[in-house]
This record gives sequence, structure tokens and C-alpha cells, in this order.
Amino acid sequence: MEIIQHQQPMKLSRFRRICVYCGSSPGKNPSFKLAAIQLGKQLVERNIDLVYGGGSIGLMGLISQVVYDGGRHVLGVIPKTLNSKEITGESVGEVRAVSGMHQRKAEMARQADAFIAMPGGYGTLEELLEIITWAQLGIHDKPVGLLNVDGYYNSLLAFMDKAVDEGFVTPPARHIIVSAHTAQDLMCKLEVHHITLINYHLIPEEIKLLEENMSPCTVTWPPS
Repeated sequence: MEIIQHQQPMKLSRFRRICVYCGSSPGKNPSFKLAAIQLGKQLVERNIDLVYGGGSIGLMGLISQVVYDGGRHVLGVIPKTLNSKEITGESVGEVRAVSGMHQRKAEMARQADAFIAMPGGYGTLEELLEIITWAQLGIHDKPVGLLNVDGYYNSLLAFMDKAVDEGFVTPPARHIIVSAHTAQDLMCKLEVHHITLINYHLIPEEIKLLEENMSPCTVTWPPS
């Protein structure tokens, strides 16, 4: 008897390329490496290419390998001065060397349709905050997501809320970034995140209502 195997339909996404910021170290928590693998698989399932910092070690190396093995294009952007520090083995995909850190961030932003920050150190945090600031200034309107693995970024999110309370960040600007604990939930949120970005004229209560009515695990793109 012939057995017919049915392939899972590929999820559709409005994104062609997503930039992922993450550490050149794997971190101490095994959940960080697992999250990198899961995020890489989410990109592959959604037919999304990866833009990242070009490293072959740590979380950067892990997610790039997963996406590359899944058949998607991987673009690593790395300053020439960091080649020996962040590339210790064989890199995958396309590696684009630029002159410095500013050029690296600009090229990554230019290539991507959205941004995701995973756990990382000073470099990851600096890249994340700059891309949020660029959105606040109207330089881009691309969604920004935070993969808050095991609460790694709880303190950062609390700081953002405190900045709103103290009048340093406006409530609409606080909603530039969305966060989730799992890669799947974060990807689903990012697919609809354009709603809040283009509705800055709404009052904070209306923005919150929009987000609460999003059903992350049932989001489809394009909308019917």
C-alpha cells in the first residue's frame, strides 16, 4: 500500500529578512541556546532570511547555522577589526566585511525588514536601543522584538516602563518594542506589530487594547 506523506504548509510572513541581535557567547543558561535554535527554525518555517552580526561563535554562530542548514540565506555583517574575535571557525552564508561598527549597524538595518534581540551583552543592548531610538525618531518603521528568554530582559522592560512613568519616554514610544518568552509567540506578535507603529495618534489605552486583542498563536499573514 502506498503511503502518502503530507508536508506541513509553510507559514507565510510579510518579512523577507529579519536582523537578529545576540551574543557572541552562548551564555550560561542552556535555555539561551535552545531559544536560538527555536528562533532559527521559526525563520526557516516562515521562509525568512537572516541578517546578523557575522560571528561564528556563541548564539550568533548557533542561529546562523540553523537558518543556513534550513536552506535560507544568511548574511553576516562584521567590521574588519572584529574578524579574528568573532569568527573563529568556518562561517556560513554570506559574510560582508565593513569598515567599522557604525557601518555594521547601518548595513544590518538597511538589509532587514524587522529586528529581534536575543540575550546578549553590551553590544546586543547597544544595537537594540539604537534601533528603537531610530524608530522613535522616524528613521524607520520596522517592527522591533525582544526575545525575553527565561526573563533575561525583565529588568530592561521594567526600566522602559519606569522611563514612561518619569516622563522620559512617551507611551507610544514604549510600544515600539514587543516582547515574548518564546520564539513562536514573538514571531506571531511581530507579524501584526505594524498596527501600533502606524497608530501613534492613538491614546495609550487604545494601543493597549489593540495589543490585548492580538491572538499571537492564531495570527496569519496576509490578513484576510
